[in-house]
Amino acid sequence: MKSRTVRRVTLSVAVMTALAGVAACGSEDSGKGDKAVGRSVTHVSPLAALRSAEKSTDKAESAKVRSSTSIGDTMSMTANGALAWGDGLKGNLTITYTGGKMADAMRQAGSTSMEARYLPDAYYAKMSEKFAQQFGGKHWIKYAYDDLAKLGGGSGAYLKDQMQNTTPNQSVKLLLASGDVKKVGQEKVSGVDATHYSGTVNVADLADKNSNLTADQLAGLKKQLSQAGVTTETVDIWVNDQDLLVKKVEKADMATGAMTSTAYYSDYGVKVSAEEPPAADTKDFKELMKSGGTGTSS
Repeated sequence: MKSRTVRRVTLSVAVMTALAGVAACGSEDSGKGDKAVGRSVTHVSPLAALRSAEKSTDKAESAKVRSSTSIGDTMSMTANGALAWGDGLKGNLTITYTGGKMADAMRQAGSTSMEARYLPDAYYAKMSEKFAQQFGGKHWIKYAYDDLAKLGGGSGAYLKDQMQNTTPNQSVKLLLASGDVKKVGQEKVSGVDATHYSGTVNVADLADKNSNLTADQLAGLKKQLSQAGVTTETVDIWVNDQDLLVKKVEKADMATGAMTSTAYYSDYGVKVSAEEPPAADTKDFKELMKSGGTGTSS
């Protein structure tokens, strides 16, 4: 595999694996929401109902995840697994690239599916045998959040901040911060009765309210968002009778095409185990960038 291809794939995996984690941790769906009795949010205001959902979801510690994301013709992917968020994001997802340029690039690297492992200070992507052959048989790429923060100016810093501080109730926080929320009505989601809420958020303003970026980093992020054509995003969430999310959909128009992200959660409290892969089987992302994507035997 050419070094330029390796570099492109490595950078793409960095962004898309992080995106999968953030998208998956945007909301939650409780598999325990089938009960006919429970608290109802029908007779309270949308903001009050969302505040209750935000608090209830914040108390949860883990869940199974399934999500899908698409961005124009750049890529489409699915993610399935389990994540915990009690002390930083932790867990495992199987990411499958189902279409677009990213799937083509991954196919060149030997596989369109990979395992992503998330830990509080870094995440790891398990690549194909073909990819490992270029790097002394090492299958895993380590992406430290501190290294990601150095990528792409403000967007890299924002990505690090979101990965280290995101919680599954992030979508609720988005709507609460926007102040633009409406109750759509009662609907069924995976057989569960749920209340549908919808709103429009200003992406740059929310980055200002919901991150720990410096003024310079925030200015850089807003410039990049503008260049990418991202100004507003619609967020739809469905909350069950236990004040827990059952579905989340986020949509935005970008210069590269329409972005849609959908997530479902189930099995609150599931045991999640995620450990750092063996050092002997791991290549550091920072080293790959320094070498220009050239494989070595060490």
